[in-house]
Amino acid sequence: MLELKRTLDAKGHGVLEMPSGTGKTASLLSLIVAYHLVHKHELQKLIYCSRTVQEINKAVDELKKLLEVYQKEVGYVPEILALALSARKNLCIHPEVSREEEGKLVDSQCHKLTASFVRERRSEDSSVPVCLFYEGFDERGRKQPLPPGVYNLNDLKSFGSEKGWCPYFLARYAVEHANVVVFNYSYLLDPKIAETVSKTFPKKSVVVFDEAHNIDNVCIEAMSVNISRRTLDRCHSNLDRLAQKVREAGEEKLREEYQRLVEHLRQTRANRETDVQMANPVLPDDILQEAMPGNIRKAEFFINFMRRFNEYLKMRLRVQHVVSETPTYFLQHIHQTICVDRKPLRFCAERLHSLLWSLELVDMGDFSPLRLVANFATLVATYTKGFSMIIEPFQDRAPTIFNPVLHFSCMDPTLASEPVFSRFQSVILTSGVS
Repeated sequence: MLELKRTLDAKGHGVLEMPSGTGKTASLLSLIVAYHLVHKHELQKLIYCSRTVQEINKAVDELKKLLEVYQKEVGYVPEILALALSARKNLCIHPEVSREEEGKLVDSQCHKLTASFVRERRSEDSSVPVCLFYEGFDERGRKQPLPPGVYNLNDLKSFGSEKGWCPYFLARYAVEHANVVVFNYSYLLDPKIAETVSKTFPKKSVVVFDEAHNIDNVCIEAMSVNISRRTLDRCHSNLDRLAQKVREAGEEKLREEYQRLVEHLRQTRANRETDVQMANPVLPDDILQEAMPGNIRKAEFFINFMRRFNEYLKMRLRVQHVVSETPTYFLQHIHQTICVDRKPLRFCAERLHSLLWSLELVDMGDFSPLRLVANFATLVATYTKGFSMIIEPFQDRAPTIFNPVLHFSCMDPTLASEPVFSRFQSVILTSGVS
């Protein structure tokens, strides 16, 4: 613990290795919380990352025990706010949505009830369903901060049920002001999640990765993509449906959609320059300096572009043997074959996100195949190093049945982890494995 104290004083990073069952979590929390109480201006937040919901609750329980020790030994409990954050499926208390067992379904159902355009429709038509728990939080929860204390997931659900507030959005709002936050690795390491959850956390924070030997796998999984023929077929259906929605939308709405997209890129660039937002490895800074390519500016152009890209991927999956190549070769081949440049590919994920939101589609989960292909386009056009591409005609589970799949695998986990080390004051890696 002396070396950990020196690490915090030096505002550096550290590695702590202790055998399992020796009180590693309790020791870390006791020292860092005490350091925070004494040096609040130097250390503003503790971000404790673990792997599973069980381990998250265990860390929160250790923090509760620590405050009990404070009460017993010094006669008072420090006034801090500490809470756990997890996915919607672990915090939802809506009587119908919470019945769903799959996380993606919970997210989709929640979006149908809480999206801003759905709530606008509700103001005009009272028959439009919304989540009353979210409405209660939005009306009163933002004005009344979560009282000091330590909250695990069940505590948040109980508090939300008592107040009539959504525990998930309450936790999302409270983490901005909390002294201690406990959540999954992905909330920092997966750029798609970190962009919405942890981007505004202060630089003067300490990040603890518990059981850090799992980090490499988490980073690699967050940045890797697997695309099968079935995914491409469903993507084709998504594009047909999206084209129909675009035809039904008014010209004015589509024009406003593009202007918002341009403004979003400018605002993201401004946030980076003022150190407000954590760097996103899927959307590097150099992309933010570029203008949106003309061949995907209009919604119709973008859909046609994605159709060409999707058909190209179908063609690439027609293989009889294993193919391995680099992202650079892939980009050269697609340019020679269908004259698609690298630049518009880099903007596909951002362009699709803007279009789906502007069309006010409530069933976002149905467009997962298209979003996966767009994410792949952005990744393969952004990173020429640190990735490998393998196309297999057969899968291991059925080696005699033709079922091709494209594996775009991240081989360099630092692409996801390096922004965390750059963004925060101290990062502590812990492990019980030698």
